[in-house]
Amino acid sequence: MSQDKNIRIIETYLSVQGEGMHAGLPCFFIRTAVCDIRCSWCDTPQALGNGPSISFEDLLARVPTSVRLIQITGGEPLVQKDQVIALCEALHARGKKILLETGGHRSLDGIPDYVHIVMDIKLPGSGQAHHPFEKNFEWLKKSDEIKFVIQDRIDFDAALSWIRSHNLENVCHLLLSPVWGSVAPATLTQWLLEENIDARMQIQLHKIIWGANATGV
Repeated sequence: MSQDKNIRIIETYLSVQGEGMHAGLPCFFIRTAVCDIRCSWCDTPQALGNGPSISFEDLLARVPTSVRLIQITGGEPLVQKDQVIALCEALHARGKKILLETGGHRSLDGIPDYVHIVMDIKLPGSGQAHHPFEKNFEWLKKSDEIKFVIQDRIDFDAALSWIRSHNLENVCHLLLSPVWGSVAPATLTQWLLEENIDARMQIQLHKIIWGANATGV
């Protein structure tokens, strides 16, 4: 892969992974610019628009050699799909474990098998529930994750419908994440237990550590 490629990036930073199966582990974040949907509860509005275009050489120079876990997030990384795949190849060649977080509305076809995918299924509260997320199920591995961001009981019931109608407990790992400040974690936990779903209840660890409005963490 030539390192003369460019990619639009909002920020990079070292932190701990705040969500999912890798929560709590040291992680270097690469936040891509541009998102082509608008979720009502979006907590990274700074990544919605265009960011500066930087070279792969400059970007890869920022990646700490001592940190194995890398998350590519956004924005929506798959707006720049070709660049993201090339970036994954470069990081993989350096021995990194790569997490790719995506909104689920763009095709995962072509994403390398060594990339750990964390894919959203948007629910009614987001305002983006109309996308055909099921088209990506064929590209998910058992080790990947589907995340449901839940704002209220309507969202929870919609997530339940997705899980049961598509047998998602046998597709990959499932995450239930409350919209910060909208539904109490205890309430979501109770719903999860009542419905006996094989899913992981998660709270955004980074917001507990640094606060809900902190950025670059």
